[in-house]
Amino acid sequence: MKSAVEQLSTYKSVHLNPSNITTHFFGVPLIVWSAFLALNLIPVNFIVLDSPYLNINIATIIAVLSLVYYFVLHAKLAVGLALFMVPVLLSSAWIAQYDGAGYIAIVTFVVGWIIQFVGHKYEKAKPAFIDDLNQLLIGPFFLMAEVYFKMGLEQALLAEITPLARDKRRAIEAAKK
Repeated sequence: MKSAVEQLSTYKSVHLNPSNITTHFFGVPLIVWSAFLALNLIPVNFIVLDSPYLNINIATIIAVLSLVYYFVLHAKLAVGLALFMVPVLLSSAWIAQYDGAGYIAIVTFVVGWIIQFVGHKYEKAKPAFIDDLNQLLIGPFFLMAEVYFKMGLEQALLAEITPLARDKRRAIEAAKK
């Protein structure tokens, strides 16, 4: 498994433009939320301990697996992601109970991706997931890192990934020529 530094520097290499990063703060949460809404629409619940109060569905399982992955990558960033994930799970589960939830999931998903691709027009670089599908999981991780960096946290991580990202970007641009 690639390290947090490797994952973040790869993602950041195509997310150096501040306008692109800003669009991702809107697009990525919309995509994540819509994906969890869609997962909440899958009618599968696992009853835990034969209790009607402890149901686990596909959305919860995916959230827990994602958080385990993030904790393995970087525990401090994963704490922030857990704080983000709880309201995403709760609000998407709530909306999933209503008629039209599937339509809301699709529209939100499409809008999120449109915002993402607009951002990459500013960046003049293709999205990171084009070359590595795992980068789809890194989007929320990257944004949480950006939040930490703006709060003055994890500055050593920022200092480590930024030069690597710039080197990777130069290599990408040199390969185009």
